[in-house]
Amino acid sequence: MSRREIVAQLAAAQKSNRGAGAYSRLVNRPLGRQIAALAVLAGLGPNQVSIISACFSYLAIVLVALVSPVPWVGVLIALLLIVGYAFDSADGQVARLTGRGSVAGEWLDHVIDAAKIVALHCAIAVCWYRFFDVRPALLLVPLGYAVVASVFFFAIVLADLLRRIARVKAGGSAVTTASVSPKESAPWLRSLLALPYDYGLLCIAMAFLGVHTAFVAIYVVLFVGNVLSLVAGCVRWFVEMRTL
Repeated sequence: MSRREIVAQLAAAQKSNRGAGAYSRLVNRPLGRQIAALAVLAGLGPNQVSIISACFSYLAIVLVALVSPVPWVGVLIALLLIVGYAFDSADGQVARLTGRGSVAGEWLDHVIDAAKIVALHCAIAVCWYRFFDVRPALLLVPLGYAVVASVFFFAIVLADLLRRIARVKAGGSAVTTASVSPKESAPWLRSLLALPYDYGLLCIAMAFLGVHTAFVAIYVVLFVGNVLSLVAGCVRWFVEMRTL
């Protein structure tokens, strides 16, 4: 198959956009499709794509903690995180297209993500301590953000797992099937409301790391948005879990 044919197949097999933030929906998944097509043509499996994603993301995190955040460094970090996030989207698409997905691969993908989302905020705390002129109490923001991001990730993964178990008990399949027409079941308002906890938005915000005052302001706003989204999400998930 040509790259264009592979992209078309991936678009048809795309999982539903319901619950996805606007960046993930408009930018990351389409970009991931292009990367997934190239990966398939190169003979790469989903686990290899996951490892490439980790390399980009973790390199960016190391730079956040160790390199003085001048403006061009912030842009470089943002680009590395954006590429890593796109590869993170591509690994699942490669798995669906090639049929090479596995339980081990899903585990690997989740472990990489779990480490990434906590390490990034911890690295920001280190960066602020070493290079920013901020009050010590403000360091609690990235540390709190790490806790919120970790709980958010665990809550989403666990809710999905419990839904799968409930479907199996009801005689259905544990596999989440792709939506034939994702746009029909994914209202845009929900994607916009999901923006505060959209990881892609945080990746873009990292481009301002070299402009210290602006980055602190943007980061604090994102933190508050994530706290509010987590509280609302936990209430909704708890109500849903009681119905399973």
